[in-house]
Order: sequence, then C-alpha cells, then structure tokens
Amino acid sequence: MNTLVRKNQELASILEVSRVLTSSFDLEKNLYAAMEILATNLEMQRGCVFLLDPVDVRIRIVAAYGLSRAEIRRGKYRIGEGIVGKVIESGQSMFVPNIGEAPGFLNKTHCRPRKNGISFLCIPVALEKETFGVLTVDRIYAEEQGNVDDDLRVLHIVASLIAQFTKLWNHFRKTERECGDLRSRLLERYSLPNIIGDSPALHHALKSVRKVAGTDTTVLLLGESGTGKELIAKTLHYQSQRAQQPFVPVNLAALPENLIEAELFGVEKGAFTGASVRRAGRFETAEGGTLFLDEIGELPHGLQVKLLRVLQERSFERVGSSETIGADVRVVAATNRSLFEAVKQGNFREDLYWRLNVVPIVLPPLRERRSDIPLLARHYFKEFNAAYGRSVRPGDRALARMSEYRWPGNVRELANMVERLVIMTESPVIGPEDLPFDSHWADPADPPAADGRGSGPEPDGTTMPLEQEVEALEQKRIKQALSENRYVLQNTAMALGITPRQLAYRIRKYKIHMIKV
Repeated sequence: MNTLVRKNQELASILEVSRVLTSSFDLEKNLYAAMEILATNLEMQRGCVFLLDPVDVRIRIVAAYGLSRAEIRRGKYRIGEGIVGKVIESGQSMFVPNIGEAPGFLNKTHCRPRKNGISFLCIPVALEKETFGVLTVDRIYAEEQGNVDDDLRVLHIVASLIAQFTKLWNHFRKTERECGDLRSRLLERYSLPNIIGDSPALHHALKSVRKVAGTDTTVLLLGESGTGKELIAKTLHYQSQRAQQPFVPVNLAALPENLIEAELFGVEKGAFTGASVRRAGRFETAEGGTLFLDEIGELPHGLQVKLLRVLQERSFERVGSSETIGADVRVVAATNRSLFEAVKQGNFREDLYWRLNVVPIVLPPLRERRSDIPLLARHYFKEFNAAYGRSVRPGDRALARMSEYRWPGNVRELANMVERLVIMTESPVIGPEDLPFDSHWADPADPPAADGRGSGPEPDGTTMPLEQEVEALEQKRIKQALSENRYVLQNTAMALGITPRQLAYRIRKYKIHMIKV
C-alpha cells in the first residue's frame, strides 16, 4: 500500500473515531463504533475495549468488534492476569507477534480457535496517570498493510481519545446520579406530608394544594409575610409533572423598577447602552418548569400588560427584540397585599387580577393555627440542634408561652427565634424566661400570663425592634453568665464562647455593674 495513502487512512480513522466518541454519552455504542472504524479502515480483525470495574477490581470487555455476546461475557481478567492484566498493571503497551507462540496469552474469550499467525496489540487506556482500561486489537500482518509501529502509533492516539471520553462519561454519570439523588430529596422535602401542621386552617389550604398540584393552571398564593408561600410554591412544582424542570423564583419587590422587565423577559444584544450580549430572562430560564413571582402586587403597572400577554398567549419578546419566544412555563404568583383593593384603587389591572386568580390559595397566619406552634417549634429545635451540634429542647411552659404569642412574622419569625435560642441558651431546657419576648409581646386579647405580669403591646402599640430585642437578650445572657461564673471574666467569656476582650467591650457597652467577689 502506498505510504501516503496509508497515512491518509490513519488520519481519517482518527478523525472519525474522535467524531463518534463525541456524538453522545452512550458508552457501549460509541466504543463499538470506534472499534468498527479501526476494523474497516485499518484492516484490524478484532478490537476490544476493556474497562476496569471499580467494584470487583476486574477488567471487563465493554465494547468489542468481531466477538459474539457469549465471547464478550467471558472476557474478564484480574489485574496482572494474562497480557490484558499485565498491561493495566504496568501501564505499558505490549505487542505479541504470534499469539500461538505466547504462553501468557490466555484467550479467555475463546474467539480464536486457530491462534497461529495472529498478532496481538494491547495498549493502556490512560489519561494523566489514571488508567481506565486497555484497548486490544488482533492483526494479521502483510507487507502491504503497514507495520506494527504504524499501528501502535495510531492505537495510542485512539486509546487517548477513548480515555478522555471515558473520563467525561464517568463525570456525566456521577453528575446524573447526583442530580437524581438531589431530585429525589427535593421531591421528598416538598411533599405534602412534610408540611408541618395539623390545624383545620392549614388542612384547608393543603387540600387545595393537593388538588391543583398536578395541573398546569396558574395559582395565586395569598397570605401574610412569613406564612410559607415559597414553600407551597415549591411543593406545587415538585409534585407536578414539571418536577424535573427548573423552579425559578423571583421577588419583584427586591428588584429596581427599571430592571424588572429585563429580568423577567431578557435583553437582546444592543437593546441599550451596556447590553453587549444577549441575556435570557426568568421566563426563558424557567422553560418547561415553574416561575414563582413573589410579591406580584409590586409589578409596575406598565409591565402588567406584558405579563397578561404571556399568561394568555404563552409568548413574549426580549427587551429590544421583535422575535417572539414561546413560553412553556407554569406561573405561581404570591402576595401579602389585597390585590382586589389594589384593583379598586387603580394600582393593579383587573384583567390581570382575574387571570392570576384562577386558583387562589390562602395561607393562614400562625396566630390562626396556634395548635401547630408546638409542632413547628419542636421541628425547628430538632433542625437547628442538628445544624449546630446542640441538644436544646423546649419545656412545656415555654411552648405554652409560644402558643400565646401573636407571631407577627409568622413561621419565619418562629424559626429565627428557635435558631437564636439554640445558639445562645446555656440551659438544655428552654423555660418561659428564656424566650426573647415578654408579656407585652403576647396577644392583647389573651389573659394575663401565669407569672402575674400583664399582657398587651408596648405603650405605643408597637412591638420591640429586632435590634433592641437582640441586645436585650445578649445583655440578659451576659448577666446570667457573670453570676454563674462569680464574675470571673476568663471563665465567663469561655462559657459564652467569646474572648475576654469581646466580653469586656460588651460589659462597657451595656454598663453592666461588676460585683467584686
């Protein structure tokens, strides 16, 4: 064979192998196609790709050309066993001129009844000192069909391509498994049985969630801040047929008004100064999945028409573009405002209101589901104890006091309070005196507390600011620790988990009187 023709065939074979290995992530199909190319273009009789099985540490045939299924199943070697095992053990290629004269050639596949005259080439499939397996080829040499040096050169290149593909395939499978595990955890986490509460008000809301979850209809979640609207939105998504597609949340109240349109619908390159690239919006990002529009009442009046069109026609245009883009997206909206009142005041379009209000679900505030407060409190104590390595639990009197409180911040406020208690409280059992609210935090309609202190709001009718509440709790904890440690700064600081310098600063800040012992 002409040398130039041979070189052209080798180059064409390598390019074709590279193409088939990058055509998909189907391991066996791609490796078989690579072996077929070597057999067709370079006169190689049989070809096998062995990969190392990390479970039983054996080398197995994954893809083979010129072997039956039964022969492929027999192709298993231990590391160091036979020519194949020795190559993967040493990482060095081997060439056997005549397998009929090689006692180390085991022929476990039994695919060569007549071994004389067959040459055997075995090349490690390795990348960056990591060996994945071996590539083997049977060859019957004739002068016009090239020589072993030519074949070894080509096979080393092919083995390198196979190693790169195998590594990418391993990463792909690992990522696929991790995504599957994550998806399973999300499905479990956002299932209806995991929503904590047993009150009639919550059951009524969850009944609606259960009915509408499997549909594509638009849902409007209504309720005060902190009642769990995003949790319900995620539950609607992960219990629907769109669960494997994206869940994309966007808080409209957190976006500057002049950026909301670009954030929702995307921007075409050159639409305005600084738009140097095309950017997808949230509707495009959520394609096939669910878009959660939180604080929908904050949507500017001018954009309400555009949102209405998306909901009605399932299409939109990017900012600065006339190209119409389809929107296969389920919309779940939420608000803590009365949209009906906003409609009457002219701040919200009536047609958009009725388009969003297909299935309204009202989430009750915590004060209307007081029987759920102990359940939620115990849940958050368990969660934060695990997170911070603590073992703090609420006493019965503390749970009773929690059930009396109005919880203006609802479930979010309860979770934040429990986290503070788990971090800050020294006692393993939380008593009513450890709670960061006093009698003036209780519901004004409630009777006086059992300890004789009155109830009702502060004199000005407001609740204590968060910063003031934190400082009051910190001051109380420092005084308690000082007393328990006989006012020894080193021991007190250690008990509080801070440095003596930090403790001294706080003593000065709060003007705490130090008793000399």
